Amino acid sequence: MNQPHATPNPGPDLASTRRDTEEESVHRALEGYYRTGKPPWDTGVTPPELIDLVEGRGALPPGRALELGCGTGTNATYLARHGWDVAAVDLIDRAVDQAREKAAAAGVAVRLLHGDATRLDELDLPGPFDLFFDLSCYCGVPLHRRDAYAAGLTQRAAPGALLLMFGYGPEPLGSPIPEVTSWAAGVTADELRARFTGWELIDVTPGTNSVPTFWFTLRRDA
Repeated sequence: MNQPHATPNPGPDLASTRRDTEEESVHRALEGYYRTGKPPWDTGVTPPELIDLVEGRGALPPGRALELGCGTGTNATYLARHGWDVAAVDLIDRAVDQAREKAAAAGVAVRLLHGDATRLDELDLPGPFDLFFDLSCYCGVPLHRRDAYAAGLTQRAAPGALLLMFGYGPEPLGSPIPEVTSWAAGVTADELRARFTGWELIDVTPGTNSVPTFWFTLRRDA
């Protein structure tokens, strides 16, 4: 009598395991920067591009804003000081703690959450938001999580909402986080057009860094 063949146990998903290991490595690197108090991307100065959007000619009226990768809260606090109802997310709990201290010192209310910008459904962030701000968060997101990032923002975007994003170009040599360059690939205008369906890329402005960087502005369809 023939014995039924046992179903072989599937082996580990090597690609998934490798991705998890790389993400853990990046997470540890980010934690290390905040532990030493020297995250090179978190200068404590609000960029003029955001200031122009909030205070310049044709400035946006205050509404609801969500910052992705808020770091120590410099820009979330800035937005709150200018009348915005602000929520902000960061992957590193130490950064969120520092952001809470900064907002409290400024006497403003900012809703600060520890979480993953590609997993917004796990957070209490129902939207809609009128403005999204991203200072080099997306360009450090691994490629396999970027559709989830775009979907999370799209689900929470008010009609006509803006996304102001700063990012490194492809293969950003000299990135402040060397671990990121092994699994992320910077960001391009063509990629944003492809991933952010229902949005229009309305402006691309080169940054002033020593490596290729860009400011991207996208508008959600009305």
